[in-house]
Amino acid sequence: MDSTLDLTETDRKAGQVFMVGMPGPSLDKDTESLIRHYNPAGIILFSRNIEDPIQLALLCRDLQDAAMKYQGVPLFISIDQEGGRVARLQKPFTIFAGNEAIGRDEDPLKRAKEFGSITAAEMKLVGLNMNLAPVLDIRKGEAERHLTGRTFSDDHKTVSTLGAAVIKTLQDNGIMAVAKHFPGLGRADMDPHYHLPVIKSEKEDIEKINLHPFRSAIRAGVSGIMTSHAIYPSLDTERPATLSPVILSDLLRNKMGFKGLIITDDLEMGAITEKSSVAQATLNAFLAGADILLICKEQQCLSDGVDLMRKNLFSKDIRKVQLGQAISRIIKTKKKYLHDVKKISLKKAEKYFSLKK
Repeated sequence: MDSTLDLTETDRKAGQVFMVGMPGPSLDKDTESLIRHYNPAGIILFSRNIEDPIQLALLCRDLQDAAMKYQGVPLFISIDQEGGRVARLQKPFTIFAGNEAIGRDEDPLKRAKEFGSITAAEMKLVGLNMNLAPVLDIRKGEAERHLTGRTFSDDHKTVSTLGAAVIKTLQDNGIMAVAKHFPGLGRADMDPHYHLPVIKSEKEDIEKINLHPFRSAIRAGVSGIMTSHAIYPSLDTERPATLSPVILSDLLRNKMGFKGLIITDDLEMGAITEKSSVAQATLNAFLAGADILLICKEQQCLSDGVDLMRKNLFSKDIRKVQLGQAISRIIKTKKKYLHDVKKISLKKAEKYFSLKK
């Protein structure tokens, strides 16, 4: 990227590696302006954005209409729909008990596929296209509170089998899956929403156990892998995985051969912001090898992050090759899953969800 590029064009290029949240249940002026000016890769939705299936379908429709109007490229519209305690879609969407319940079922593989197929069908009906699931962390002893109920098992082979089944079923039905939290949060003793965990696993254990489900996910063709906000001293003594080129570029991208999207966990979490501004974290995560930088709440953080990236583009601290590769992976994934973004059928959604009441 040359310094002679128009600033707006530069912002749009840098903006393409961000995914950002929005404040309410309808498309607001600030979010529309953000789509027009920055061309973000996607929007992430939370409970604050969802009232009912029809409202959600209208919101997704309006978001895609704005993206196509201003940029001609559809958005990833993502959500955390793991089932259990992390499920943004509530009744009349189908309620699932979560990964731990799947793992303990008499026929866990059947339950995993059932979760994947029904969740994919219902997400597609309302215009969602990316599920930030499944969790592939391996439970070690008593799970830290924020992971309670979210892990399939304490056995890495079971986690691998069930995770791959969810991934394949979601994606066979048109919904991108994102495996998390690489390289594994199962030993975390702190919630990264508030603090930075240090996971003192030996490198051999990480290689043999923690990475096993992620290798299975890669073989299953998972669209994205989400990073962990934790330090793994046996891999990188100073930086959390999200900010570590050793973990993201050397291990995940090069050694494990992952060709899909590397997506950060929310860069506004305490694990990151207790030592860095969000803007600096976006730059560091990108330099470490992340393709999509996740900002879940404050849209100003996207603007600040793009400003900092632009300055570094001009100073050549960010190689234009790296930005081009990230954008290329994003576009490739969109062409595969969003090549035929169709108008959402409110009639189909109304008919389906009336049966769920």
